[in-house]
Amino acid sequence: MVAVVGPTGAGKTTLINLLLRFYDVNGGSICIDGVDIRDMKRGELRDMFGMVLQDTWLFSGSIYDNIRYGRLDARKDEIIHAAKMANVHHFIRTLPDGYHSVINEEANNISQGEKQLLTIARAILKDPQILILDEATSGLDPVARDEILDLFFEFIEDGEHSVLIASHITSDLDKVADYITMIHNGSILFSEEKDQLLEDMGILRCGEEAFAGLSGVRIVGVRRNPYGVEALIHGRDIVKRRYPELVVDRTNIEEIMLYSVRRDRK
Repeated sequence: MVAVVGPTGAGKTTLINLLLRFYDVNGGSICIDGVDIRDMKRGELRDMFGMVLQDTWLFSGSIYDNIRYGRLDARKDEIIHAAKMANVHHFIRTLPDGYHSVINEEANNISQGEKQLLTIARAILKDPQILILDEATSGLDPVARDEILDLFFEFIEDGEHSVLIASHITSDLDKVADYITMIHNGSILFSEEKDQLLEDMGILRCGEEAFAGLSGVRIVGVRRNPYGVEALIHGRDIVKRRYPELVVDRTNIEEIMLYSVRRDRK
């Protein structure tokens, strides 16, 4: 499971648009299983993906038909299975007409979180090779979001599916992602396996003089306060070897993003 994280406007959705070839890269290449996506027909490429956006789209009609839109030849049991995987089956069963309940033209007779779960069910029904979630769980409360992220492990456990999550909610991704790509101002700050990233990164707290004497360590982000310097560094093991008198605390994805996107504060 790959997480693309960054603040609002960092370029997460732009990266997804490039992946789907809504426009092509000016330099370099994007490959899937070693094949440059520019060598694929756009239709064939997009058939590989299922996508759920923050701004959901549901049409006026039954919940059953809205989920079935992901694959029009799907059987009833497959539609119910997709709803269960998206953790929306129980909600549907509580409605007076169940799966035959009608979503009105404005889709304002269900909540934003319920809309997102229904569109996730639709995407799962399609059974895409790669499922993209672009801020797709932002309308869910923390408990529901945690449950739906856990369900994606079932989706990818066969080794034939991948999930790419683009989000600014780093606390969730810290638990589920295998690979982290962090973006800021349209640039990739780093892209690394999560466990290795957390092993390499650390928060160094020291005085100005000690900070000025550091060498061989990548400084990712700095905050200054009346007591000295707090710095996010890449190279925790280097500091431990070269500067045993300094303390480098372990960090998490949320702290990494906060330090990475904020400028040096005096």
